[in-house]
Amino acid sequence: MSTRKFAYQLLALFIIAATILSACGGGGGGSSSDFDWSTATSVEDGGGMDALIAAAKAEGMLTTIALPHDWCNYGGVIDAFKAKYGLTVNELNPDAGSADEIEAIKANKDNKGPQAPDVIDVGFSWGESSKAEGLITPYKVSTWDTIPDDAKDSDGYWYGDYYGVLAFLVNTDVQPDVPQDWSDLLDPKYAGQIALSGDPRVSNQAIQSVYAAALANGGSLDNAQPGLDYFAQLNAAGNLIPLIANNGLVATGEIPIRITWDYNALSAIDTFEGNPNATVVIPATGRFAGVYVQAISAYSPQPAAARLWMEFLYSDEGQLLWMEGYCHPIREPDLRARGVIPQELLDKLPDVSGAVFPSLDQLTAANELITKNWDSAVGSDIK
Repeated sequence: MSTRKFAYQLLALFIIAATILSACGGGGGGSSSDFDWSTATSVEDGGGMDALIAAAKAEGMLTTIALPHDWCNYGGVIDAFKAKYGLTVNELNPDAGSADEIEAIKANKDNKGPQAPDVIDVGFSWGESSKAEGLITPYKVSTWDTIPDDAKDSDGYWYGDYYGVLAFLVNTDVQPDVPQDWSDLLDPKYAGQIALSGDPRVSNQAIQSVYAAALANGGSLDNAQPGLDYFAQLNAAGNLIPLIANNGLVATGEIPIRITWDYNALSAIDTFEGNPNATVVIPATGRFAGVYVQAISAYSPQPAAARLWMEFLYSDEGQLLWMEGYCHPIREPDLRARGVIPQELLDKLPDVSGAVFPSLDQLTAANELITKNWDSAVGSDIK
């Protein structure tokens, strides 16, 4: 073999080796088809959206939990996700509360079957506690920079998705005298007619209903105790029904007045189609805005599908789908600034001026106070 020929063959081998290494991701950010998406903290880690979509399709399924279809238009969101990417969505316990979602992760740490949730949608205060317990994993979506800083964990473990304001949904066929404020609910004419939308010992929505009542009854964002006192009074008056309210129970008249997020109440009006007649009231005082957050389970059986779901939710398309369900998506300021929100969606949202947003520390303190003291202070076993 001549020296020149040997040099050409050596160069050819070098080019082949470099090509193989590049295809395997050695060229700076690409990935092979067997990339472990559970380690990805951004879509770039795994090679971009095309790679993420391919990996998610190979997994074939996404498991969600606690996503009622009439909550923030999740029915439309799930249908759009399935249609766009062809994945099956395995929906666990749509009526579960935030604490149930956390327990589902804990209970299925070693379970890669269909009972293990890939993603969760929980109350604001559960994001940080879940991070501290090692139950969720960081991932920053492509639109990360347009999510307000005060609504996300700086490392990407959790981030706000949408918010609403607590309201009263009233079946006016049963109760035509519509209450306008929290204080009105104490009137004897509402005996046996009012229910929360969850158990205040485990449900974010119910906990924050108590917190909102505190604001209207001498409390503050730093003092939720008057909320417990208020519900003790409501229970003693016989006005509080110890049932978890949903739209179906309002429709049948079993629960004439439901305390719930405004988007759930407005969605109910649509589904009722006038049977029964109903209305939504944003209370005059104690206007309380509740933010929910998304996160990926640290034990997600379908890590690529989980990340694709997050990318979809935080895209313009996903954010506007939430808005169709009367929710304020977390990227709303960015969507408004770019003029991409259809006017008919903006016109559907109620006036919630004056609503207040508690800080994470305030929420955590109120959460602890209410969950630990509900039984002793109010004594109503909500089921």
